[in-house]
Amino acid sequence: MSPLAGAEVLVPSNERWILRSGDGSGSAASLSLRCRAQRQEEQTAPERGADPRRVKDTMTMQSWILRLLAGTILTACNGPAGTTPQPELARGSAPAEAAAGRTIFRFDTFGNETFWTDTLRIHEVIAGSVSPAVALQVGLKVDVEALPSALRAGLQAGTVDLDDPATTVALLSLGAVVGLVGEVNAEGTLTTVGVTCALCHSTVDNSFAPGIGHRLDGWPNLDLDPGAIIALSPALSDAQRAVYASWGPGRYDPRFNLDGINGPVVIPPAYGLRGVHLVTYTGDGDDLSYWNRYVAVTQIHGHGSFDEPRTGVSVSNPPDLVSSKLPALQEYQLGLQAPRPAEGSFDRAAAGRGRAVFVGAARCAT
Repeated sequence: MSPLAGAEVLVPSNERWILRSGDGSGSAASLSLRCRAQRQEEQTAPERGADPRRVKDTMTMQSWILRLLAGTILTACNGPAGTTPQPELARGSAPAEAAAGRTIFRFDTFGNETFWTDTLRIHEVIAGSVSPAVALQVGLKVDVEALPSALRAGLQAGTVDLDDPATTVALLSLGAVVGLVGEVNAEGTLTTVGVTCALCHSTVDNSFAPGIGHRLDGWPNLDLDPGAIIALSPALSDAQRAVYASWGPGRYDPRFNLDGINGPVVIPPAYGLRGVHLVTYTGDGDDLSYWNRYVAVTQIHGHGSFDEPRTGVSVSNPPDLVSSKLPALQEYQLGLQAPRPAEGSFDRAAAGRGRAVFVGAARCAT
């Protein structure tokens, strides 16, 4: 890590992390220069607005882990830390287009801040009441690769306040919350929030701690409680809030906001789809881009248009920030191969017998 003359740096003091300016005096300013310089050096995540305003000590890592194990922060994990296999890109994927698609998948909101910020006012909720503990409780994940090493060390030492919404704002400013993109101004105020494809269709491998690890794109986040997150909005009626709160972790209704019928389904994976015709269980559309457009425009409320006379769904939200990105997004998703199951996670003999039934007498394959 390169020192910055006159810049603020994060140093340990009496087992607390504080900011100290270049002249040695303590400072209550942000981690902006410190975190930005380190992220550039380590080539981790892209910039996501300004940087954290404070990191302080109130909870030890030991107590946090105990609470995790007790289920008060995280109700479920995707597997033992460091053992979850990563999806690999299939052969035949166009590298440049897939790389662009990965950025879109992870970080592109299609301009939906106008909905999540201006309409639902989720940025106010996060800044006022969503601490990292609450965020993990509703299934949000943290990308460890977006965290500067000083912040990782603080988490391991238990000197980062996981009960303070300001810490969540700091994580958003680093681009570390999977599926959420937040802009933070120079005063440390969260000004906008948007969501990406990765919110529901990525998780992490828990290699750093439960809910914190390396991204697993394409994996369904079955810990995520989308309804509980939406229900936090002060813009909803009590009746709407009750419906969203009824869904539970790992479930989402991609029709409710259009037909008013409450019928949540399990969030599906976004890997292993190359060569699969009609990728959704409802058989909508001829390719993955059809569903990507539907979700981008009608569900996460990006700027674009979707029109389907068969179902009577017609939504137009100009300007179009979706169409030009669909080819690269589809290329990345189709390149995500289904991961190999973890060793010992299933009975191979029983699976062999099941396959014989599936392709034989049961004729499931037809």
